Amino acid sequence: MKKLDHKTIVLGIGNNGRQDDGLGWSFLDLLKEDELPFDIEYRYQLQIEDAELISRYDNVIFVDACKTETEKGYQLYQCLPADNYSFSTHALAPETILYLTNKLYNHLPNTQILAIQGVNWELEMGLSPVAADNLVRAYQHFKNNILSNDLVLNKN
Repeated sequence: MKKLDHKTIVLGIGNNGRQDDGLGWSFLDLLKEDELPFDIEYRYQLQIEDAELISRYDNVIFVDACKTETEKGYQLYQCLPADNYSFSTHALAPETILYLTNKLYNHLPNTQILAIQGVNWELEMGLSPVAADNLVRAYQHFKNNILSNDLVLNKN
């Protein structure tokens, strides 16, 4: 197995060509800009191979846009493994990837989902003003609360 530079990976899920669906990628762009101590991966969608990828980490954070209305414009919650996949493995939920990681690699990393509320989903580049505001709030929460948590920092 590959030696890790960091104990934590952040996976941004989405498509920046579909307006607010690009929130996951925009979040990763902010992480890169601030040079925060995480491995990052951009994904259009999660696939079965991502189970192997996250099996190499102690902490995993999935970041994705959501259509659900949230109180603060984002919601951070624990991802629990779930055996819920359809006839096609073309696109899988974070919970399914976590289930497969545990089943196939006998590893269950500490996993969170950061869902950032979006409102526009058309074929167009750029976030809506609402989504851009929600992104800023979610990122500030992440920096102020998640970064201070020793579980997600690279502590050697």
